[in-house]
Amino acid sequence: MEEILIINLFSSFFLCGLIWTVQLVHYPSFHGFEKEKYAGWMAFHKSRISIIVVPVMLAELGSSVLLSFVENQFLTLNRAGLAVVILIWLITFFVQVPLHGKLSSGYREEIVRKLVTSNLWRTSLWTIKSILGIILLTRIL
Repeated sequence: MEEILIINLFSSFFLCGLIWTVQLVHYPSFHGFEKEKYAGWMAFHKSRISIIVVPVMLAELGSSVLLSFVENQFLTLNRAGLAVVILIWLITFFVQVPLHGKLSSGYREEIVRKLVTSNLWRTSLWTIKSILGIILLTRIL
């Protein structure tokens, strides 16, 4: 089970760092791309970011599920982590993905603003998930 915990902690910490980069640098930069080439850039973005994000999110979800159903002394922390991950997935697929879809046809300032603003939820949740991981590590060590 140690391997599952390592996968879980690594994926959460990695995604937390990535989402902060997305929140502070990547999404705000969507305002600066050439409007004529925007649809092509969004297609490139979606295909490339998925290569990075999807496997790590799946690893985080899978390891969170496994840790939440194994009886151990950290069950409450693991289940809280799973709840956070489920919220992240719900926001990703019901808020962020549709907003990206709207940008596939071209730049719309109000949609990019919504993308940045709504992403604060995922940024906060991945930060909370990482804090739960740090708490877990301090209890283990």
